[in-house]
Amino acid sequence: MARRKPTMEEEVSLSPSFEEALAGLEAIVEAMEHENLPLEELVTHYEKGAALLSRCESILQSARGRIELITLRNQNEIALDANSEAANHEALSDDSDDDNDIRLF
Repeated sequence: MARRKPTMEEEVSLSPSFEEALAGLEAIVEAMEHENLPLEELVTHYEKGAALLSRCESILQSARGRIELITLRNQNEIALDANSEAANHEALSDDSDDDNDIRLF
């Protein structure tokens, strides 16, 4: 029995990696620019290219979000470390002031 060709949605739902999607998109652009294709094939290539472009953009958006979270987390950790060091410095300064105080008992 012959295998049926997967639909455009099925191909995209296989969720190619960014690199696979980009390579597929580059191959489609190359074919559309340099091959003498009938109109129907051009439209089919365009549809597949649009789906791959959408996949690439989605992956990039996700990566941007992750990078922003990492950056914010690192900034918060640096701020917490700086506040902790400032608090420790103040505590040490307060202790040294106690040595200069006059004590009655």
